[in-house]
Amino acid sequence: MVQPREWNYGDKVVHMKRPEWGTGVVTAAAKIVHEGTPCQRLTIRFDRAGVKTLSTALAELGEPSPYMVSAGPGSDMPERSDTPGGEVGGGWLDKLSAPSAKELMSRLPEACTDPFSGLGSRLRATLALFRFSNSGASLLDWAASQSGLKDPLSQFNRHELEVLFDRFAFVRDDHLKKVALDLKKKDPAEFSAVVKTAPAGAQQTLKRLDLLR
Repeated sequence: MVQPREWNYGDKVVHMKRPEWGTGVVTAAAKIVHEGTPCQRLTIRFDRAGVKTLSTALAELGEPSPYMVSAGPGSDMPERSDTPGGEVGGGWLDKLSAPSAKELMSRLPEACTDPFSGLGSRLRATLALFRFSNSGASLLDWAASQSGLKDPLSQFNRHELEVLFDRFAFVRDDHLKKVALDLKKKDPAEFSAVVKTAPAGAQQTLKRLDLLR
């Protein structure tokens, strides 16, 4: 049986079944036993729900995404989109005029852009993003990884996710071109070794960008 992760004072967490509570910070942690299984009793201060005391045997906790979608009170995601003439736009495509929403869903993971990581590591992390596509379950996997939402369809419909993925793919490909060129110039041998293991979609993009010559 997999044991729950042990959390410590100061850790940031998200209640996976109550994402509307926002990000919480562990302020106290005590080891306990629940039905014969070791676990923890945590005191957590959530940014939208205040202080909660939870058992890790019952509460499903996880690490927050660096850029989680806020969907509750205090969210910077607009509840409505006012258009010229006083009409109210409907749907998330109207709401996505807010820069925070567009930026959220098009940001690349830190592993892709961290200047303290080597070029090879950044290229590997960028190539790994090609495991996602704009169709089927893969689209939902991508949306969850970007937003931190357990169920992306609770906030977006599929067409909206497809539009957002296209924007993300443009940012991803632009970054891929830069980091791949930098590594190819600095260390051609490492570049060749990294791209050999790239997913098929990444290989096609590298060819399109004329980087495999």
